[in-house]
Amino acid sequence: MSATKTLIRVGHSPDPDDAFMFYALAKDKIDTGDFRFTHELVDIETLNRRAFQAELELTALSLHAYAYLADKYILCTCGASMGDNYGPMVIARQPVTLDSLRGKTIAVPGTLTTAFLALSMCLQKDFQHVVVPFDEILNVTEAGEYQGQKIDAGLCIHEGQLTYQSQGLSLIVDLGKWWFQETGGLPLPLGANGIRRDLGPQAIAQVNRLLKESIQYGLEHRATALEYALGYGRGLDRSKADTFVGMYVNDWTLDFGPRGRSAVTELLRRGHAADIIPKLVVPEFVS
Repeated sequence: MSATKTLIRVGHSPDPDDAFMFYALAKDKIDTGDFRFTHELVDIETLNRRAFQAELELTALSLHAYAYLADKYILCTCGASMGDNYGPMVIARQPVTLDSLRGKTIAVPGTLTTAFLALSMCLQKDFQHVVVPFDEILNVTEAGEYQGQKIDAGLCIHEGQLTYQSQGLSLIVDLGKWWFQETGGLPLPLGANGIRRDLGPQAIAQVNRLLKESIQYGLEHRATALEYALGYGRGLDRSKADTFVGMYVNDWTLDFGPRGRSAVTELLRRGHAADIIPKLVVPEFVS
């Protein structure tokens, strides 16, 4: 009789890059040893909120949210979503200037997202916001209203970065490019995976290793992993899904590396300096 396996509940977004990353774990493509993984696919803002109760042993987190959760979760060295001179985009019905959006109402996918943190720094908090499900941002921006409230622009994440033009919308600012210029060439660290600290050092190290194996497996079996990821593409064709996965599952995802870790540190430092993150947090990664 084999010993009972430790349950690791995994939370990640229902989008192609996360699906690609977790393909090997979700489809039992790798030996997970003493662990049994179950998966919950939920939008990132919901995962951010749930992490305050530390429900899940392994969860995708916005790095903005991590600033409030560092006592509960430690960052995996792998699984990062980095925007290297690209990232979340502010889009609008007309090609207006960024400054013209000051004081206006922007549809955002959640206030704990890194996209919201970057926008808040970019516009010095000088805007109103309405939280809208991420997969409705393009539609409500195109419509110009949400639940009776006027919408002047939208903050789009995930595949909306590749599809906004098909709805006649204009790019106002790419926050990944803005950050790259502001920091002298750092990537914008958007998301990471956090492991619950109470699992203990040995289990944390093993779960981190298995996540990396899953990412590596997807990269080495790209065609089949992409086929699985396409199921979460929300209208993306294979070519666009491949492009999107390539944007957010790459060498950065295998390991943050020194530059990636510096980017996380700088994001949290600047967020605190801008009086958006209340406490200065120094990120801690699985050793």
